[in-house]
Amino acid sequence: MRTIVDLRPDQVKRLGQLCAQARISRAEAVRRGVDLLILQEAKPAGENAFGLWKHKRFNARQRVERQRAEWDRR
Repeated sequence: MRTIVDLRPDQVKRLGQLCAQARISRAEAVRRGVDLLILQEAKPAGENAFGLWKHKRFNARQRVERQRAEWDRR
């Protein structure tokens, strides 16, 4: 299906740069963008964040205590 999409000038410029780097057409870039949006919207809200920090190493208790120490205690 063909469709018309209105883009801002800055979007057109950046899209052109991305397409040149990836050596793809604007149409292919838009199709990929639509695919990403569909996948993102298909996930429940919590799944977008689940596992986001799985590769980070930190002590959760120390992190919580540090954040609590920043709170204004009135």
